[in-house]
Amino acid sequence: MSKIKALLFDLDGTLIDSEKFHFNCWNEFLDQYGVTLDFKDWLSNYAGIPLPQNANTIIKKYKITEALDGFIERREQLTFEGFRTKDIELMPYALDFVKYFYEKGLTLAVVTASPRMDVEAVFERNGLAKYFKLFITRTDVSKSKPDPESYNICVEKLGLAKEECIVFEDTLNGVKSAVAAGITCYAIQNNIRAHQKLKIADQLFLNFSHVKNYILEQGVLS
Repeated sequence: MSKIKALLFDLDGTLIDSEKFHFNCWNEFLDQYGVTLDFKDWLSNYAGIPLPQNANTIIKKYKITEALDGFIERREQLTFEGFRTKDIELMPYALDFVKYFYEKGLTLAVVTASPRMDVEAVFERNGLAKYFKLFITRTDVSKSKPDPESYNICVEKLGLAKEECIVFEDTLNGVKSAVAAGITCYAIQNNIRAHQKLKIADQLFLNFSHVKNYILEQGVLS
């Protein structure tokens, strides 16, 4: 196995604890249509799926008579304002993990299905952009996760072989994207009930502390 040189991170639900934020944004937005999403339903059917796809699903499911493009645009503006003005917590042990491997000299990148304006708003507010060499967002690709395009682009731009990278994801779509790209993928999901559907990942963990211990104990980087 080639020496690992880069760690590629999903954003929502992997680096930042934003699933409840997105859920709340949707319910705030959908209140005008008399629609309320259930959190369990959200986690099962919407979490980890790009906003435009969720918007299309919701319009059809709840028979909302509005043009999809305008619906998406207004919903995305709500997300952007939230990311710009609210502090979004990091996932457990994520900051320690990022700092540790950054200081070890590994290249870090973010590969996300969120649009670039949201990603820039998040990292401007939390001040963590300095740790990451590259951000690949939904704005930069024609096909979002689970398509492998975003990871293929990331590896190409970093100038590395896929064998020199590890991906960190928390949802099935994300894991499928990494697997389809042919990159080692570690799934990090604190909901152990979700582990069954994430078994296509190379490894499964509850949090970044467990990942760090595994990497160091197994000599994954050497």
